[in-house]
Amino acid sequence: MTTGTEEPQWRKVHSVTGVTPRSRHGHRAAAIRELIIVFGGGNEGIAEYLHVYNTVSKQWFLPAVRGDIPPGCAAHGLVCEGTRILVFGGMVEYGKYTNSLYELQASRWLWKKLKPRAPRNGLPPCPRIGHSFTLVGNKCYLFGGLANDSEDPNGNVPRYMDDFYELELQSVSGARGWSIPETKGGGPSARESHTSVAYVSLGSPKLYIFGGMQGSRLDDLWQLDLNTMVWSTPQTTGSTPLPRSLHSASTIGNKMYVFGGWIPVPESDKHNALGTEWICTNSLSVLNLDTMNWQNLGPEQQDDIESQLQSQGPQSDDPYASRPRARAGHCAAAVGSRLYIWSGRDGYRKSWNYQVCCKDLWYLETDRPAAPEAVLLIKSTVSMLHVAWRPLAAADCYILQIQPVCPRSSAGSDPPAEPVHPSGTDGLEGPDKNSAGFQSHQPQTEGTTNKEVKASAQDAPAQQEATVKSSMEGSYTERCSAGQQTSAVEVSSSAQQQLEQQPVSADKTTDFYSHTDQNPDEAMWFDVGVLKTLFSEVSHYFLPADSDQRKLPGPQDYQGREKRELAPGQTFRFRVAGINCFGQGDFSPVSEFKTCQPGFPGAPSAVTITKANDSVHITWEAPSSPSGRILEYSMYMAVRKSRSTSSEGPGQMAFIRIYRGTKTSCSVSSTHLDNAHIDCSASNRPAVVFRIAAKNEQGYGPATQIRWIQDPSKLRASASKVDNSAEADQDAADSSS
Repeated sequence: MTTGTEEPQWRKVHSVTGVTPRSRHGHRAAAIRELIIVFGGGNEGIAEYLHVYNTVSKQWFLPAVRGDIPPGCAAHGLVCEGTRILVFGGMVEYGKYTNSLYELQASRWLWKKLKPRAPRNGLPPCPRIGHSFTLVGNKCYLFGGLANDSEDPNGNVPRYMDDFYELELQSVSGARGWSIPETKGGGPSARESHTSVAYVSLGSPKLYIFGGMQGSRLDDLWQLDLNTMVWSTPQTTGSTPLPRSLHSASTIGNKMYVFGGWIPVPESDKHNALGTEWICTNSLSVLNLDTMNWQNLGPEQQDDIESQLQSQGPQSDDPYASRPRARAGHCAAAVGSRLYIWSGRDGYRKSWNYQVCCKDLWYLETDRPAAPEAVLLIKSTVSMLHVAWRPLAAADCYILQIQPVCPRSSAGSDPPAEPVHPSGTDGLEGPDKNSAGFQSHQPQTEGTTNKEVKASAQDAPAQQEATVKSSMEGSYTERCSAGQQTSAVEVSSSAQQQLEQQPVSADKTTDFYSHTDQNPDEAMWFDVGVLKTLFSEVSHYFLPADSDQRKLPGPQDYQGREKRELAPGQTFRFRVAGINCFGQGDFSPVSEFKTCQPGFPGAPSAVTITKANDSVHITWEAPSSPSGRILEYSMYMAVRKSRSTSSEGPGQMAFIRIYRGTKTSCSVSSTHLDNAHIDCSASNRPAVVFRIAAKNEQGYGPATQIRWIQDPSKLRASASKVDNSAEADQDAADSSS
């Protein structure tokens, strides 16, 4: 994505809302999609609550956790695997350390205390703090830390450790047991408050341990090849960071970002140090794990030290600061290509006689935004297409583009396919052979220019998703605005396939139309706008300006630009790209939608799913109907294909009708659910797919597609069946059509 010439840039997060946690140090953080989960740490007491920050809505919230809730702890180990978090060890009160292991199922905010079996060749890990705990595949690796050998509960006899453990995890929940791997090559010396990261490249996976404390700060780098279990000290080039402890180290791509921590005061500056031998730093160093080259990204270490020593007291927040101030014991979590850091303590000086914890939240921008998922259709009318897209972790705003599609022939589109037999052959069981509404010819392959959007829909106005798991089976969701909820139901609408094709009026844009069989990249794209939202009600687009448009436009660049309105019965292609301080990222895959013909009903909206013991209950709101009342609804479900149709493309789905009637609700029996197809084509978010459409006197209108998200870990445990064992819970739809 980047050209290699741009350096990462710090950005301070302003206007944070919600239940902001108290500042602290010794806490840990992990990222699940766009959420950052923070646990533990303390300042004037150990923090007990679990806090969650949504990087999209910039909002903190306190989830309602349950189960075996662990006591607050500090200087513990924390890893994240999918949507579960594991916490090991830490300080639970002064001088009292623990070796307990807890698991948090973040999809339900459910804590569980785990009791893995002891290793066959030794004792389990003793209670400790300041250790590293690193996830690689289905195993966690524990190294070092600090133990307290005092028999007096009020005493503290520290012991640095260099032991190394492997913890094997179970696929869904729980841990099998500890083991003590046999390693070669010596290994790191005993230490605490070091960092450990994993890097999996084309070769064997490797573990990297850097820095730490053993009476004095360390700056050595150790590499463990996890295939051969051989320790080594790799040769590095560039500017090696100063020795440090209580720093953070995080990997993004092939780079390890080391920030902050305690560093020693060089001998040359001790005359200014007033007896201080170590200070905090805000230096940022990056190690390329492919070339093993260190790069110092500032501030210059000598300038940093002199600035710290000249300070006469605790630093206050500078609203105009260009980088975080010096700190140690902070937390760091990578969300996409952004590295977030929060809190930590900003140092201790004997002349001050106290320490201060930072309250600020920063992120490091390291790259342009990634390509988004395809644009989704929320609602189609005769003159407007309401579209949405999922957030990108590294986007500040988005550029949305549109391309009108002109058919090669003015003849009407193909009529719907024949109804499909419930045996599950490809296609849709049409509610009416001659209806001009529900699109029932071959369902398209995911990711192509579909008339049915099969990706998930981001919530409409100011309601960003805060669901903690990429897939959720009717369980827990958390809305970022108070008192509201999202869901694991993803909704999109398709513009209906009409028998009558409206003629395209001749205007300035006629020459810019893309033909239905033309490559979208070969035709001209028009800007809808540069948007900070995750949705747009598109009723017009802008024609090109006479000036040079090679530069990235801003919202103000569209003032006075000539517009073109969306026409009824017209097909349009959409694509979206994220923008941040590095520029514009790659565009999303192309989506294709159509405005409605006058007179047909709209798409059903406000879909909710309630999961009962052996069935699913689906409700929806009636759409608008310009031509008389709604006569009936039809609900379809994607089913597993029979072997006779298995030669069809992997993205094509077979549908059967499971409901036809006048009510705005229906129930799906366990018999139908057992035969449901699990669609994994949309960003690896497995889901059961439903479609629903309404019919009036004109025929069937556009369909609303619902993707009922399933838990991938449960799908692995039960490959072909939807797990119906969870307690009943209602899922509100992500967005309405």
